[in-house]
Amino acid sequence: MTTLISSLFSSTPYFISFILFLILLEQISYLVKKRSIPGPTLVFPFLGNAISLVTNPTKFWDLQSSLAKSTNLGISVNYIIGNFIVFIRDTELSHKVFANVRPNAFHLVGHPFGKKLFGEHNLIYMMGQDHKNLRRRIAPNFTPKALSTYTALQQIIILGHLKTWVNLSEEKKSPIPIRILARDMNLDTSQTVFVGPYLGLKARERFERDYFLFNVGLMKLPIDFPGTAFRNARLAVDRLAGTLATCAEMSKARMEKGEEPSCLIDFWMQDTVREMTEAKLAGGESPPPFSSDAEIGGYLFDFLFAAQDASTSSLLWAVALLDSHPKVLATVREEVAGIWSPESDTLITAEQLREMKYTQAVAREVVRYRPPATLVPHIAAEEFPLTESYKVPKGAIVFPSVFESSFQGFTEPERFDPDRFSEERQEDQTFKRNFLAFGAGAHQCVGQRYALNQLVLFIAMFVSLIDFKRDVTDGCDEINYVPTICPKDDCRVFLSRRSARYPSFPAVEQILK
Repeated sequence: MTTLISSLFSSTPYFISFILFLILLEQISYLVKKRSIPGPTLVFPFLGNAISLVTNPTKFWDLQSSLAKSTNLGISVNYIIGNFIVFIRDTELSHKVFANVRPNAFHLVGHPFGKKLFGEHNLIYMMGQDHKNLRRRIAPNFTPKALSTYTALQQIIILGHLKTWVNLSEEKKSPIPIRILARDMNLDTSQTVFVGPYLGLKARERFERDYFLFNVGLMKLPIDFPGTAFRNARLAVDRLAGTLATCAEMSKARMEKGEEPSCLIDFWMQDTVREMTEAKLAGGESPPPFSSDAEIGGYLFDFLFAAQDASTSSLLWAVALLDSHPKVLATVREEVAGIWSPESDTLITAEQLREMKYTQAVAREVVRYRPPATLVPHIAAEEFPLTESYKVPKGAIVFPSVFESSFQGFTEPERFDPDRFSEERQEDQTFKRNFLAFGAGAHQCVGQRYALNQLVLFIAMFVSLIDFKRDVTDGCDEINYVPTICPKDDCRVFLSRRSARYPSFPAVEQILK
């Protein structure tokens, strides 16, 4: 025993020396990759600045932005758990990344630890011809006919939730935070629009629990051990995709009978079933690519993730910004009242939605002013010449900042000004390269029209049916990452009914039958 203890003590200096050697190598590697780019001079061993990123992401990214502004290159660097990262503030450099998503350049990852969480075969990791073919298959989900079907479902669900919000506020006689309420409304909307009648009540309850676990895991370090938030999130993703695969199977059976589509998966499966039938008639033995239930379930989860958290962010900022800009609010109310009345008991039609020009401009300005996903991480598959003087090292995680681009180019970009999207000014065309909220290049958001419809419908109904007042406190509008951005106070508001009565809409079941 004495000999063993003595041996351990004698080897301790070697072990410490080895650890110190690794730390030295890590620091040298970081400095070689950093070169003269602004960033920390030294980084904490092994973890880097991961703790500050997780505990206060707003402060972390603000610092990266400040560092990027200090150089004409418009970039800065840092180090997170063994990963060298490059923050991009310059819009043209962001476009350079988006335009070079290919095997030997950049790979979109969506989240710093996305592959561990979403799996290898997620839609956002696809590229080349396979990616183009899949997007072609997705296109029928967002035709005018499909979007018109969705708007009916969206309004019915929005109305039901708004009633609940008002009742809750009146019961408490105090301001209520609406972040979780908006998230639940969007999840309800996504479930109904995407998979309609195929998700029963119990399945919805399980779905909501799993989605909560997933959301929690997004903001945690990738510690993949039993009981950790990250492991719980990863397992929840598997269950969610499995549930959606079952919905795809049920939709296929319904579409094979020639029934009319009533939700997104129906429009998708209608086209898929047609291709499968044509393949059989042509003597093909294999089904068309991307048509298995498991694959479609995974892609549906990608849609859900993209629609859910981004929409929640935009809805919250819409409420906050309308409250702080009363003239904008009054103009929206006047426009909507001239087109649609709650007392009409009719749903807002696609044509009426198009007539709400100013409300649409407000929605686009909300997305510009507070883009939900502020950063779009990519991994450098190979060393890449980002500028004439700097090459991104192989394996680095690159963060083009959509948020920073939104405040470049536009007239008085720091001002919330919906008129910039008017037909007279058309800043969305003049400064199109700076409006990156929906991405750019091959991976530009395929569902952006659906997302904007959700925001416009919410704004139109919210301002028409509800009187609201923000509970303004110091710092309430500071940005918080959850994981998309929202007001720091979760948008606390006083709510009361504004309209003489709520509209009487048909039940969801009538639309889905």
